[in-house]
Amino acid sequence: MEVKRRTAKSLVAKLSSVSDLTRTEALCELRLISKHDPDARPLIADAGAIPYLSETLYSSAPDAQENAAATLLNLSINAKEALMSTRGLLDALSHVLRHHGPGSAPDAAVQSAAATLHSLLIVDSYRPIIGAKRDIVYALVDIVRSPGSPPRSIKDALKALFGASLYALNRSTMIQLGIVAPLFGLILKDGRVGLVEDATAVVAQIAGCEESEEAFRRVSGVEVLVDLLDAATGSSIRIKENSVSALLNLARCGGEGVVEDVRRMGLGVFDGINDVVEKGSAKGKNKAVALLNLLDARGLSGSSEGSNENLFRDSRFEYLLHHSS
Repeated sequence: MEVKRRTAKSLVAKLSSVSDLTRTEALCELRLISKHDPDARPLIADAGAIPYLSETLYSSAPDAQENAAATLLNLSINAKEALMSTRGLLDALSHVLRHHGPGSAPDAAVQSAAATLHSLLIVDSYRPIIGAKRDIVYALVDIVRSPGSPPRSIKDALKALFGASLYALNRSTMIQLGIVAPLFGLILKDGRVGLVEDATAVVAQIAGCEESEEAFRRVSGVEVLVDLLDAATGSSIRIKENSVSALLNLARCGGEGVVEDVRRMGLGVFDGINDVVEKGSAKGKNKAVALLNLLDARGLSGSSEGSNENLFRDSRFEYLLHHSS
């Protein structure tokens, strides 16, 4: 371990060299070591690498930016506290994210920066801190919104946005900064299952705030989510679980108007929810049953004969509602 510590200190010292070649070689070596040796990551952080790496994110040299961002991502696995306690780190990550696109920061650096945020957002206490940086949130939204963004950049941005959305107060900020339309645009236009799964995961979280009802209504969000539950769309079970979760959160936060919108879809909603109950994960099943109970509690049992709501009151609904746990 002592050899690794000395090696880390030596390489970090070279990051302040006046020689471009020396700095580049040190960066490449640190990236390689931090990728393959978990034990070395905290040693590299303790040696003082993070401030140098953060500063390098402002470099005009694409290779330097890419290597620094990748090294920070590797360090974030084992040295989250060291990263978050480094002054200016979040601003440096924001700089890279805001300069995504042709002629700006390299795609690989943007992806590593977004992935670093996702790694940091695993820690509950960091979510309000990162979410309060509106420039970071806006940059992530812009990556999702920009038609020229590579799929990998979009995926990493979505994962970071998901991490931020796990803190309830960040959801309204994300909606204010325009995340809803790009998310539903991605769901409607992108055929890549993985991206749609990640997009619906974010949708499910941001649905859980008061601002979601109006924002979702502007993009016909309820209709889109219900369509995803239709077997004809070929949605994966994860997409269906996310759609159920989104509808549940939206109904809980949006009140009777949202519940009526969901009910108005008729038995197609029931069939999709039923699919999640039968094939979904334990968490997905619980949310599907909760949605059924919410729909029932909001007036299905008292619906008049021949009404749209009465469509739910068939034997399948009754059995599922009373035999699921």
